[in-house]
Amino acid sequence: MTLSKPPWDYAPAPESMKVDIAPEHGLFIDGAFRVARSGRMFATINPATEEPLSEVAEADAADVNDAVVAARKALKGWRKLPALERAKYLYRIARRIQERARELAVLETMDNGKPIRETRDEDVPLAAAHFFHHAGWCDKLRYALPTSTGADPQPIGVCAQVIPWNFPLLMAAWKIAPALACGNTVVLKPAETTPLTALRLAEILQEVDLPRGVVNIVTGAGATGRDLVQHADVDKVAFTGSTDVGRAIATAVAGTSKRLTLELGGKSPNIIFADAPIDQAVEGIVSAIWVNQGQVCCAGSRLLVEECIVDEVIDKLRHRMQSLRVGNPLDKNTDVGAINSRAQLERIEGFIRAGVSEGASHHEVSGATLPSRGFWCRPCFFTGVQPSHTIAREEIFGPVLAVMTFRTPEEAVVRANNTMYGLSAGIWTSSGSKAYEIARQIKAGVIWCNTFNQFDAAAPFGGYRESGFGREGGRAGLAAYLA
Repeated sequence: MTLSKPPWDYAPAPESMKVDIAPEHGLFIDGAFRVARSGRMFATINPATEEPLSEVAEADAADVNDAVVAARKALKGWRKLPALERAKYLYRIARRIQERARELAVLETMDNGKPIRETRDEDVPLAAAHFFHHAGWCDKLRYALPTSTGADPQPIGVCAQVIPWNFPLLMAAWKIAPALACGNTVVLKPAETTPLTALRLAEILQEVDLPRGVVNIVTGAGATGRDLVQHADVDKVAFTGSTDVGRAIATAVAGTSKRLTLELGGKSPNIIFADAPIDQAVEGIVSAIWVNQGQVCCAGSRLLVEECIVDEVIDKLRHRMQSLRVGNPLDKNTDVGAINSRAQLERIEGFIRAGVSEGASHHEVSGATLPSRGFWCRPCFFTGVQPSHTIAREEIFGPVLAVMTFRTPEEAVVRANNTMYGLSAGIWTSSGSKAYEIARQIKAGVIWCNTFNQFDAAAPFGGYRESGFGREGGRAGLAAYLA
């Protein structure tokens, strides 16, 4: 089933700022950019146009070793630096992110494919907020994790951090800021499809005169990440990404002394009760599944609606979906941008075909022609979904919503927990006591009530079961970086 295009349109509103992108990018090791020992380069492309943006150095095991050696060498001086001095560096980084915010937002949109409104209004401000927040913790660590002697807890050491492509700059800040606040040094490996904002962040680290070797950034694909995770002189591994890769990392780290935190996949339920504010809930559904093209680990990809209001919710959702604009991510009117890569688009399309073949009803927006080049997927939802359907069980990581119903709160809890994941959930109701009681029974690390996908640097984030373990953000997130 397809839906007609609305009878009106927006005038184009393209982002006017032009960002200079170097034709080649090296590795950032020991405070400087350098070519890879391997001599190999790979292209990073704009997923909205399929045009190459830059050639990026591909680190091999020798490059990774150089980065870890630099981080180890810098560790002694960084951990002994007075806490207030460390805080000053984090504060300067945050301020420079703010000052270069528009540049970073445009670069993120070009490299990732997400709409400029999201990078400008959410990703970049929140990245700065993480550095601001953790700057404030630098001299208060004894209050975050009190020790028996009252002294400051000690940093772990050299931290290997591997981040995904869906929030490149934000995930870099999410990982680097608490590690530095606690006195650790870092080797960061960004995703191979989205390395540019991490490397632009490296320029900021140079601008604020961060001591050499405190943060090192090595680029490459899965092999580079494996070399980093398996390096013998790494004390801590932090990974955000797919559950399959998380399992492999857990296996590699098992039997070693390395600390490990994993933030993995999800199949999060978004539960709408009959007493919920329906119009507000529909906006929450849109935010839960179609922001960032659904490429969010905590996306509310399973919509559970109380049976007596399902027709009303579906009608309002169908009407709201008609107004979503899919297209040029650099247009300020765009709601849904490009999928990050061809491989990810093919994966999403495979799930859509599975939903149709298993008997669910497919609903998507028709209308404006999508660009002829780039990786595009119209936002859609399925009705008539059963818990056994593939689209109800597997993480799709795309703009695809599976709609199911329930009759009682007890059934809602059972269906919400009917997943191997446990990252997040949403609850929509006018009853505070009902929200609390349902939240208490749902097995998820983060639960939103009458909202979805709201983040704050002071709030911990993380999951259970196949969604990983450990917390990032806030006071709880500091524990992962302190011995």
